Parts: sequence; C-alpha cells; structure tokens
Amino acid sequence: MMHIVKQQHGRKEGARKLITISLCMIVKNEEDVLVRCLDSIRHLVDEIVIVDTGSTDRTKEIARSYTARVIDFPWSDDFSAARNFSFSHATMDYIFWLDADDILPAEEQTKFLTLKRTLSSDIDSVTMIYSLAQDEYGKTISSVRRNRLVKRSNGFRWHGVVHEYLEVWGTILNSDITIIHQPNRCASDRNLQIYEKQLAQGKEFSPRDLFYFANELFDHQQYERAIQYYERFLQTKQGWVEDCIAACGKVADCFDALGDEEQALRYAFRSFEYDTPRAECCCRLGYYFLQRKQYRLAAFWYHLATQLTMPSDSWGFVHHACWTWLPHLQLCVCYFYMGEYELAYQHNEKAKQYVPHHPAVLHNECLLQSILAAESTFHQTDES
Repeated sequence: MMHIVKQQHGRKEGARKLITISLCMIVKNEEDVLVRCLDSIRHLVDEIVIVDTGSTDRTKEIARSYTARVIDFPWSDDFSAARNFSFSHATMDYIFWLDADDILPAEEQTKFLTLKRTLSSDIDSVTMIYSLAQDEYGKTISSVRRNRLVKRSNGFRWHGVVHEYLEVWGTILNSDITIIHQPNRCASDRNLQIYEKQLAQGKEFSPRDLFYFANELFDHQQYERAIQYYERFLQTKQGWVEDCIAACGKVADCFDALGDEEQALRYAFRSFEYDTPRAECCCRLGYYFLQRKQYRLAAFWYHLATQLTMPSDSWGFVHHACWTWLPHLQLCVCYFYMGEYELAYQHNEKAKQYVPHHPAVLHNECLLQSILAAESTFHQTDES
C-alpha cells in the first residue's frame, strides 16, 4: 500500500536527526555537462557515487575531482542494471539520483536543503518535478514527476532496460522541488537500437516497453510502426492511464503527420475513454477545428482547456502551454475571425499574463487595440 503525503513545511517539536544523502549517478562521455551538474548539488549531499559505463573523454577525470568513488561498470544495454549497481554502492540514509545533464537551480537548492533538514525518517520516497524542457526565458514548458530521493534501507530497485523506472512503496512525499533537464546534444538512436535488438532476439515486451518503444519510433518519424505499437500497447488494457491518454494523443499526431485527418480525430476523442479531458487533448481538438475554420467548435475546445486546473501532483507528462497561455491565444484567434474583437482582446490579455513577450501576443495586442479604437471612434461619430 502506497501512502502519499504533501510537501512538509516547518519542523516538528523536539530534536530530529539530520538525514544523510548519497548522490548516485551513471555517466558516459559527459565532460561537457558534469561540472555544471555536480556544482549544483555537491554541497547538499554527504556522498557522491559515480558509475562510469565506458567514457572515452575526460568524464572520469572530472568526476574524481568531486569524489573518490568513481566506479567502472561494463555497459550491457541495460540502464536498470547500471542504476542498481550505483545504488548498491551507496552508504547513506537516503539515495538521490541525477543524470549528468540535470541541474538543481539555486532556488531549488534552498528547498532541497530545507527538505534535508526537516525530512521525517518515516518517509520512504520523495518525488520531485522534472522540468524536461524550458522556453527562452527559462520557464518550464514540459514536466513530469519522478521518485528522486529514496530510503536506502528499503532496497528499491530499478526496472526496464530503457526508460527505466524506480519501483517504490510506502509513504511518498510529493515535494515542489524542481530539477532542470538541460541536454546539450541531440537525442541519439541508442534507445531505439536497444529496443530493436531486443525485438530481434524475440524478447516479449511488457505494456510499458510497447509504449516507450512506440515513443522512440514516433521520435524517429517512423509513424506507421509507431501506430502499430501504440495500438498493441492500448490493446493490452494493462497500461497506466496516463500512458494510455498520451498514446492516444501520439497516435493522433502520427495520423496527422500521415495526412489521415479522420483517424487523427478519432484517436483524439478516444483519449476520453480513459479519464476526464486533459488540456493537451482539448487543444489538439481545438486546433483541428481551427484549421478547418470551424471557429465556434474550435473555441468550445479551447475554452474547455481554460477551465481545467493544471495538475500539481500528476505523474503524467504535462505540457504547460496547453494548461496556461496557449488556449487563450487560440481563443483570441477564434473570436477575431468571428468578429468578436472585445472577447479576442480579453483572451489575448490573459495569454499575455503568462507569456508577456510572445511575438503573437504582442502582434495581436497591437492589431486589436487599433480595431477597438476604430470601432469606438465610429460609434462616437455615429452617436453624434
């Protein structure tokens, strides 16, 4: 049984033993980003364990300037094996994990230190927000929640050779600490190759493997095969609800890329079979009708997106634009073409609250102000 608790604030009465933390990482050829990562966390942990899976650059040399515990591990196309090996060398109360291209920003370091000082020993795992992508102003545009700090004595294990996950149980604390993912190189086809190798060897894929293999195919624009494996994943009826919803959206995007608009629309609606509407799907449907100049239908879906509350503790992928400024910006477009300029202006202003420097917002503001000013002048002249 898993028990979820919210972020703790303050300290209980009486003395509390300060927890100790081991940072565990797996790395390979990370000389460009490792310093940045370790500098952001070194003063907050009590031990650093770095497992190298075959670097040929200066990664190990850099790592040894931070810790004596740099350990080699032969790469075997299995991320879980490497992560479990790194965890096996931890000696502190809790284990914290990062990738080399992750960063803990200054404001999040303060939160982390507060967590370390106040964490109750009955907490088995602490989840943190993972900011997967940021805009040009550093604001998160895509995120997910992950277990990041776990009690070592529980012996939690990683599972899955690719897109591995940490299986935890017990009392889980959902914190508001955010880790920033900032890769400095393009995604490789390494994960896809691992899946293809397993497929060739006749390995039976779990529902989760089917979903993530389909994601890799989608990312490499192999849309027909991606559809095939997303559908196999959905047909298992064993997938996590958030993955099922995401799969429907991805299949819709695949069909859209292939020019099959009817199937794209069908899969967008299919996501409603799994749970209440998500803003991402509402925006997808809004865009479908906007492209066809069916402005009132488009406005319906974009308006619904604005009525939804962005989840704070969701474990699914969250595309922040769909929950904040994007539907308002698109409502501005819809109402503009319907001739409802005041409503268009109001929604543009709401979008501006989130993205004040967005070029489309600034363009709309200028255009609508001139239209509304002209209308006001016309009415004043007409009345006189």
